[in-house]
Amino acid sequence: MGVAEVFTEFGDIYLQSVLSTWLMTAVCFAGGLTLGIIITVLRVSPIKPLRTVGDVYVQLFRNIPTVSLLVIFVYALPYLGATLPYRTCLLACVILIVSAFASENFMSGINAIGVGQIEAARSVGLSFTQIIRLVVIPQSLRTTVLPMTNLLIATLLTTAMGSQVPLTPPELTGMVNYVNSRSVAGISAFVVSAICYAGTSVVLGFLGNRLDKKVRILR
Repeated sequence: MGVAEVFTEFGDIYLQSVLSTWLMTAVCFAGGLTLGIIITVLRVSPIKPLRTVGDVYVQLFRNIPTVSLLVIFVYALPYLGATLPYRTCLLACVILIVSAFASENFMSGINAIGVGQIEAARSVGLSFTQIIRLVVIPQSLRTTVLPMTNLLIATLLTTAMGSQVPLTPPELTGMVNYVNSRSVAGISAFVVSAICYAGTSVVLGFLGNRLDKKVRILR
């Protein structure tokens, strides 16, 4: 079965898998970004125990393979009395991993902020929370557009771990198993999924570059 035949016979289901992949990517990236901001605030906190918690979190989840974390969520948590849906397990795992890398990106953005700006904020009486909210986070977000774009693309590709658990509808990589279990598509099913991944990544990269040019801080 060729690529055109795969599109013809499984086009509708492929569309569902593409939408499912996009939705999971959006949820995981938004969740990872939000959690990453929280972890970053802990890492720059004046309270040492909070800084330690943030640093340990990043080192832990930045260095655990996603598949290992998924196995823990799917097969180990039930022994503790917590059985979650497969999709929830996947989303939670990807969010934890993404948040660790997002925090690293934010830290790079924070390090690019001039010390004089922080001192100026303190001199006018801003509290730590106000400095973080009004000075640090807005500038770090603008500085890290390109790294975050790369992280978004990585999040898209990481959702391929969904092929390791039964999802309905399947994501793009799991769609390969779906197609090949119902026909002899062979490599064609992989080619179609690869085209969908590549096309989405190119669009995300283009949009990220455009956004970076608009919000980039010129120094």
